[in-house]
Amino acid sequence: MENLKQPSKLLVLAAFAALYIIWGSTYLAIAIALKDIPPFLMAGARFFIAGILLYAWARFHGEKTPSGKATGKIALSGFLMVFMGTGSLVWAEQYLPSGIAAIVVATLPLWFVIMDKRQWSNYFSNKIVILGLLIGFAGVMMLFGGKNSFDIIHDKNRLAGFLVLMFGTICWAIGSLYSKYSPADSSTAMKASIQMITAGFLSLVVGFVIGEHHRFSFDQLTRESVFAVIYLITFGSLIGYMSYVWLLSVRPPSLVGTYAYVNPVVAVFLGWLIADEIITRQQIIALIVILAGVIMVGLFKDRAAKPQAADN
Repeated sequence: MENLKQPSKLLVLAAFAALYIIWGSTYLAIAIALKDIPPFLMAGARFFIAGILLYAWARFHGEKTPSGKATGKIALSGFLMVFMGTGSLVWAEQYLPSGIAAIVVATLPLWFVIMDKRQWSNYFSNKIVILGLLIGFAGVMMLFGGKNSFDIIHDKNRLAGFLVLMFGTICWAIGSLYSKYSPADSSTAMKASIQMITAGFLSLVVGFVIGEHHRFSFDQLTRESVFAVIYLITFGSLIGYMSYVWLLSVRPPSLVGTYAYVNPVVAVFLGWLIADEIITRQQIIALIVILAGVIMVGLFKDRAAKPQAADN
């Protein structure tokens, strides 16, 4: 019976490819969509439409709506990961270039270590993981330090974008760990649909409450922004997010979080190539330093997880 539960290696590789490449490109798609659509309305439309489509697809294929208790758990993880996590990214990209935003999000695996209290005895008993954490966060300081850096200290909007995005990244890690350690009895598609509907509904409510609808008009939409939202719904939310939720159920959170190694590289390259974003040498060095710390942490976490898997 255990063999039946083992996922296909090809399917796992395809899911990781979706996270690595597709999610790396969504940073640029968000930046394009934000040119014509306010952040909460854009995020709300993206998540709510994707969630409804996915829920309808799941029901059409005979999947049952989870119980009230399970739905509550799923909605809470959706609030933390999608509304707070991805929502903070959308809001922050009003003020931060997509490449810079991706570099900040690259710290996600470091937050997994800090927030995963159940594994502290393993993580913090090893000098490598501690060194990796220090190196990773030193890279963040390097990103915004120095004369030729991205000036964040003297720009309140950029500073707010950075702080909100960092907080959202922490929320994503907390939500992911909650989803892993408090699983709800439901299918991957149903979980993803409820999470996105929850985040979409909350985003739309916030958007209307703060008056975003007063500065939005369908007449101002360009073809680029419409295509960007469609891309975010289909590839970013439906394909990418489903892949993430499914991988959390079959692989350790630390391993799933390795998409943060590749996403910033893809995002920085696309931002430079398509959106003419300026990437300085210091920012590239900061990215390398952050990824070095993240990889050090990831290598130790993967090794530490093996003996535990054998005990279960």
